[in-house]
Amino acid sequence: MTESSTIVSNTANLAKFLNLDQKGSIQAEYIWIDGSNGVRSKTKTLFKKPSSVEDLPEWNFDGSSTGQAPGEDSDVYLRPVAIFPDPFRQGDNILVLAECWNSDGSPNKFNHRHECSKIMEAHKDQKPWFGLEQEYTLFDLYGNPYGWPKGGFPGPQGPYYCGVGTGKVYCRDIVEAHYKACLYAGVKISGINAEVLPSQWEFQVGPCVGIEMGDHLWIARYLLHRVAEEFGVKISFHPKPIPGDWNGSGLHTNVSTEAMRDEGGMKAIEEAIQKLSTRHAEHIAVYGDDNTLRLTGRHETGSIDAFSYGVADRGSSIRIPRSCAKEGKGYFEDRRPASNACPYQITGIMMETICGGI
Repeated sequence: MTESSTIVSNTANLAKFLNLDQKGSIQAEYIWIDGSNGVRSKTKTLFKKPSSVEDLPEWNFDGSSTGQAPGEDSDVYLRPVAIFPDPFRQGDNILVLAECWNSDGSPNKFNHRHECSKIMEAHKDQKPWFGLEQEYTLFDLYGNPYGWPKGGFPGPQGPYYCGVGTGKVYCRDIVEAHYKACLYAGVKISGINAEVLPSQWEFQVGPCVGIEMGDHLWIARYLLHRVAEEFGVKISFHPKPIPGDWNGSGLHTNVSTEAMRDEGGMKAIEEAIQKLSTRHAEHIAVYGDDNTLRLTGRHETGSIDAFSYGVADRGSSIRIPRSCAKEGKGYFEDRRPASNACPYQITGIMMETICGGI
């Protein structure tokens, strides 16, 4: 029996048990961001369906095993902040996004949501909308790009972006399953497409208002990893998953305030870009690990060392869509964030820069 057939067999066996009566109990999957910018989760049984996050109990975990606390003071506390329907267990079962807090009542070092939430609250009158384009790459169990020839390479880039047909796209089944899981969970996923690198895909989340951007993107990432488990496939958010003449992966960030969406909004867009130009280094510092491998000025990126912007220019730091330039209002796209960047850090520093501090 092959590994892939074993996975299918196990999934079929699991389905029999997922349909069993839970006797009124609810399974709540608590999800958090760990010390390596990854997702972790564990399950708690509830005996009453919660109507809001206020009904959910605080929980804890061993932070020394997730890179979030020392062994001598390892308890890290989970405070629920958002609820989503669970597409795997279904029924009344739920996914619970939680913030991480230390035993002394301070936010954990890796709890970037807490600071982002304060910034969003301070500038909620600006009515910020965000849309994130999450690129990722799929690998098999042995670390090979999924669908690539064993020990070799596929043909050069060109036919894979938004490709259709065998040899042009890989893992569409996983991508479609993830899409449906997001829709079931209420994640504001707005689309998907195959990307330039073979076995690389993208999903878009948004428009989202304020803090919900980070919440929905993190749940979408969690769902992607969980769906990929069912197929025996690994997900990589590394910004340069394959060295050489291949595109990297980004987390392009689309930004709009009410002033940008109003008539004459291009003035507000240009003012925001000017402010961003003065804090290029500060943004790069929180725009993801190993981004130097991606922002080379090639493969549809700008240089990590210089700030630039332009209309319809995918080789710049900031792109103004041609449609927005024509209409004189709308939004802009920050193309600098790496695919592994934290959406709370991205959207937080964005609002801090273009709207001011707390």
